[in-house]
Amino acid sequence: MEGQQGRAQRPHVVIVGGGFGGIYAARGLSRAPVRVTLVDKRNHHLFQPLLYQVATAALNPGDIAEPIRHVLSRQRNARVLMAEAAAVEPDARRLRLGNGLALDYDYLVIAAGATHSYFGHDEWARFAPGLKTLEDAEEIRRRVLTAFERAEADPDRQRREALLTFVVVGGGPTGVELAGALAEIARFTIPRDFRTVSTERARVILVEGAERILPALPPELSAAAQRDLERLGVHVWTGKRVTGVDPRGVQIGEERVAARTVLWAAGVAGAPIAGTLGVPLDAAGRVVVNDDLTVPGREEIYVVGDLASARKKDGTPIPGVAPAAIQQGKHAARNLVATLAGRPRRPFSYFDKGVMATVGRGRAVAGFWRLRMTGLLAWFAWLFIHIWFLIDFRNRAAVLFQWVWHYLTFKRGTRLILETPEEERFRAVAGMAPPDVDAWPPNESDADRPET
Repeated sequence: MEGQQGRAQRPHVVIVGGGFGGIYAARGLSRAPVRVTLVDKRNHHLFQPLLYQVATAALNPGDIAEPIRHVLSRQRNARVLMAEAAAVEPDARRLRLGNGLALDYDYLVIAAGATHSYFGHDEWARFAPGLKTLEDAEEIRRRVLTAFERAEADPDRQRREALLTFVVVGGGPTGVELAGALAEIARFTIPRDFRTVSTERARVILVEGAERILPALPPELSAAAQRDLERLGVHVWTGKRVTGVDPRGVQIGEERVAARTVLWAAGVAGAPIAGTLGVPLDAAGRVVVNDDLTVPGREEIYVVGDLASARKKDGTPIPGVAPAAIQQGKHAARNLVATLAGRPRRPFSYFDKGVMATVGRGRAVAGFWRLRMTGLLAWFAWLFIHIWFLIDFRNRAAVLFQWVWHYLTFKRGTRLILETPEEERFRAVAGMAPPDVDAWPPNESDADRPET
């Protein structure tokens, strides 16, 4: 009985978010005299850098996700609640949940991450899905594979061209990786699976508003990535901005591109819970934190990961990448332990481990401090680092096996299309209804596929 009372009197640390920041904050408190409650609206920890591999049918969802309860199952002072964190009441030290319940806290660590930003055009979201969750990845995979299937069955040449046109908006790592993977699918993975259309003729367009793709990397690496993409057949449009998206295509400046598949990788916005803290936010809706990762005026509240607007010692922004979230989660835990022990908090110092992006099979670019790598060497470095950060050994072994298999055979994983009512509605709006079977196959002069 005394043991239960003692545990109940321990300070209560509530952590919002089961991403890298939240998980490593919780782990950092495993030996601390506190009670930890981790809240997430999903039951799994997700390795977001590999989401595009699920979206392009290279990996299965279970390869890059792990139940949060399992991740923290050995941590006796931690519990997990599957619930949405709706709002913070800082004065009452209370977290409101979406189910109407509330959690009182002594300390709060917010690692809620970020969501898609359509720069004031949220109506585009329906026609250009982003990539932040497993649901997003499965929706993108559904749309991509469905486009090839519709093209095979549609007798109209213009509709087939639109179906085989894929536009990726945003030239950061996610956009580059998506564009490269789509080109590889069309040219190497599925050509033998289709009889009417030539999937090699699929058009993949990568649109970036800046003057070069991968602006976080040195210019020479950006140029190398663009060359690799173009060798795969990707059309790279830089210095151009999307001004409209609808079910039948995308408006890029003055040019209209007919495309049934538009994918969004252009911007992020802080999770809505940031707006309930009553503190300054940056232009992207992220919390401007103190140098020790606490919220201004609220030393009991920490914000880490993609939701934190923090800067390096040189004044440049800390990027929203997994290593940064891990370091911040660990640092928040150390500062909490220091506070409990009566020691001062320390400012956060980001150790930049570099930036990398894969362009395709055996192609990648990587920048580590002054070291620059391209091609196969960079791809192996990317492969090793991404497997290392997977949270569970089983996942590491499964991903490594599948990558080796895909590299040797050009084959992809599960290419299943599971339609939803939303997909049916989108297909109707986009004019993708099943064609008249009596008009198919087309005349020989109208056939897409060249004779072999």
